[in-house]
Amino acid sequence: MAAQGATMRINGQAHQVAVEPHHTLLQMLRDQVGLTGTKECCSQGECGACTVLLNGQAVDACLVLAVEADGGEVVTIEGLAGPGGLDPVQQAFVETGAVQCGFCIPGMVVAARDLLNRNPDPTEADVKEALAGNLCRCAAYQRIIAAVLSAARAER
Repeated sequence: MAAQGATMRINGQAHQVAVEPHHTLLQMLRDQVGLTGTKECCSQGECGACTVLLNGQAVDACLVLAVEADGGEVVTIEGLAGPGGLDPVQQAFVETGAVQCGFCIPGMVVAARDLLNRNPDPTEADVKEALAGNLCRCAAYQRIIAAVLSAARAER
């Protein structure tokens, strides 16, 4: 099959890429656009390391074909920080020491941002549920939960 054109906004910038029909959004982001903050790990939607926002919703980029994102809006970990500095979720992860090896952190941060976009006042149970699809092999879960709750307080 021949490559297909896909046009989308990625982190606020327009991109037009030629993608093979079987390439995932993750492959396109990393290999064609050069955004390597989104991590490739399980490639089966089990670990959450590749979490991005697609049209405002958290998705596993390894499970979405790049052509499915055609016409969409994608936000990666690189797109969360603004001109004023880090996103409050990113800042809270730093301040609480939630970052250990860093491999899972981009997906965790994006999933947490999705939660706070939908629920600005989450409980600990809400945070656990929202991050259930994101695995941390360093087992920093308590600090990660604390970081998300701290970011929620900072945004209120």
